Amino acid sequence: MKKTLYWKLLLGYLIFGILGFILVSTVTAEVELHYLEKHTASDLYREATLVANKYAAEYYKNTMTLSDLNNQFEALDTYLSSEIWLINTDGDILVNSGAPVDLSNLERIDSFNATDFGSRYYQIGHFYNYFSQDYLSVFAPITVNYKVKGYIVIHKPLSVITSFNNRLLNFSYLTLGLLAACALLLIILFVFFVVHPIHKIAKSVARYADGDFSKKIDVHTNDEIGYLAASIDYMANEMNTLEEDQRKFVSNVSHDFRSPLTSIKGYVEAMLDGTIPPELQDKYLNIILFETERLNKLTNSILELNKYGSHGRTILDTGNFDINHVIKMTAMTFEGRCKEKHLSFELILTGQTLFVRADMSKIEQVVYNLIDNAIKFSHNDSTITIETTEKNGKVFVSVKDTGIGIPKDSLNKIWERFYKTDLSRGKDKKGTGLGLAIVKEIIQAHGENINVISTEGVGTEFIFTLPLAKEKSAGSEN
Repeated sequence: MKKTLYWKLLLGYLIFGILGFILVSTVTAEVELHYLEKHTASDLYREATLVANKYAAEYYKNTMTLSDLNNQFEALDTYLSSEIWLINTDGDILVNSGAPVDLSNLERIDSFNATDFGSRYYQIGHFYNYFSQDYLSVFAPITVNYKVKGYIVIHKPLSVITSFNNRLLNFSYLTLGLLAACALLLIILFVFFVVHPIHKIAKSVARYADGDFSKKIDVHTNDEIGYLAASIDYMANEMNTLEEDQRKFVSNVSHDFRSPLTSIKGYVEAMLDGTIPPELQDKYLNIILFETERLNKLTNSILELNKYGSHGRTILDTGNFDINHVIKMTAMTFEGRCKEKHLSFELILTGQTLFVRADMSKIEQVVYNLIDNAIKFSHNDSTITIETTEKNGKVFVSVKDTGIGIPKDSLNKIWERFYKTDLSRGKDKKGTGLGLAIVKEIIQAHGENINVISTEGVGTEFIFTLPLAKEKSAGSEN
């Protein structure tokens, strides 16, 4: 199986690292440099304005000499790491903090014009080609009696600002490296706690798809991944059980169909080849008819049970009806069979009428199957007791016999399709093993319960519940 998630995560991590480096080295570097330039210019402009108003104005008022002014500039030069000029309106540099005062040999910036600064108070460049490298130059006018007498210009090498910006960028790269390390750690944890379990789940699902349900998913975490693994394991177990049930279903159907078909085929062949003489054919035709009825009953039971699959939805035609009346009428249909075995019914019914809300035709089938089952396994000259009781908004219906009972190890299996105890196979050759499965499906479709109490050699009692009807319907039986 290709581990594409690992490569996708690694590729995403590399793209994150490359884009982060490009972002820091270009956008961040440019934004930081622009900010430092503007911030430094603002600080220098504040100093230039202070010098123009406090010191240079005193010179033009003849209270301070150029030498005294130069001394002040030299002190500020050391503090600001910048050259400070006093330049007149003609462009003559009267004081330069980087050189002594020499009025006989003044430097001039011929093309100096304060309007070149525009609306800004600073510019970056060679300052009219005076410097050989870029400088940040800030100017502030010297105003005396509302007249501009000159300008204070402060020059700071741009390399100083760039160097400081590079140091800040180094911190940015360090931060980016730490973020990359944290991201790598998160990816490793993500791979260990998410991708690796998902990979295990994917391998197990592929194994389940091939029909191998032998191994469970080795993921045991208390989170969504663990819940997913547990759900898939449960699904696989259900699929395995379903597959086993299908095998049993086919085996049981084959077994139950093979026996009567073999009998029918054998008797028909015997009649055709003359093994069975004509005078005995009626006897064996009755046997063939018996086996045919048995096949028909088995087929009908399978079709009926197919309506109540656990993944299907049974459509119920619910209404109010008298359960006591249904029990009486159903019991009467077994009169002939009861006479054969000398059986009797004891009906202990609550009230003259007892109305429930359910699908009457399906509940008739439930009562019929339970009575039929009780007759099959009852001893001759015994009694079958049918009782109804009302309690807490429910009607309890009980069908009890005093027959052979059900072995303890078979009690949980009697609801399975086609299941028959060994005793039933010997006692009742016509049984399909589907009657109780149909009963349980019908009761569960109503949202009710059915239970069984049985002791081997003593008898069996089936009890199921139905909802009590709140009121009689107009068409209810009386």
